[in-house]
Formats: sequence, C-alpha cells, structure tokens
Amino acid sequence: MRATDVMTTRYMTLKPDNTITEAVNRFKAASRQEGKNVFGLMVTDDTDRLVGMLSMYDILLFVQPRHANIWQELEADAQASAFKELLGRVKSIRVGDLMTTDVVTIAPQTHLLTILDVMIKRHIRRLPVVREQEVVGIVYISDLFYHLLQQYLA
Repeated sequence: MRATDVMTTRYMTLKPDNTITEAVNRFKAASRQEGKNVFGLMVTDDTDRLVGMLSMYDILLFVQPRHANIWQELEADAQASAFKELLGRVKSIRVGDLMTTDVVTIAPQTHLLTILDVMIKRHIRRLPVVREQEVVGIVYISDLFYHLLQQYLA
C-alpha cells in the first residue's frame, strides 16, 4: 500500500505567472476532469519542477476583508460594493504572489499510513508525489480515505 496505489497521474498544474482568474478557471476545469471538486493545484516552473501549491484557501485568505467582524454591521449594498472592490484586487495578482512555496511532498513508494499521518498532522489535503524532483502524481485525501476504508471495511 504505497502512494502509487492511490495517486492520480492525470493532473493540471499552474505556472507562477498565471493570473488568479486563470487559476480559478483551472480549478473548475480540473474538477470537471477529475469528476470531483479540486481545491488546490500544483505550481510548476518552465521545466515542470514543483515550485509551489495554490489552494482556494490561499485565494480566500487574500480577499478576506481585514475587519470581517464589522461586515455584519454594514448594509447589504455596502457589503456588496466593498466585496466587489476586494475581488477586483485579485485580477492583478499572479499565482506566484499567493502560492505556498514550502510544499510537503512524498515519494512514490511512501506507505499509505505514513501519508495519512502527514496529512492529519499537517492538515494537508493533497500531497504531490515526486521522483527525482519530477512530479509524477498527486494524492488527494479523499482518494486516500476511500481507498483505506475499502481495504479495511471490505
């Protein structure tokens, strides 16, 4: 039971120069391709080396209003206007500006229980599978969850 048993080898990536708008569209396309919601993508350089990860959380953290606790005091029109302004800021932002660069990776032969341990302890939902600095797949926590349950509950 290794990473190769549950990793997805068909995946989309982003480049650091992609806009956040392009990233959001890529999230949608990846979700359609995978048949499940994809909440984050790997970011690779021009030689396809892993340089980061971008998640929906990274984007939402950027657009979150600084004083979210006072938003409930604003009228609906004022909330909508302020939020539209915040979302407008995203158009000029690049993936490289928001991506996480300290990416935890695993090897193809990493045992599934080790992967589970890393995901739980570090609150990680997806782990790139890397062999000799080349991305060969990605393990999603949902795939790991269903694989392990099928093994132990069958």
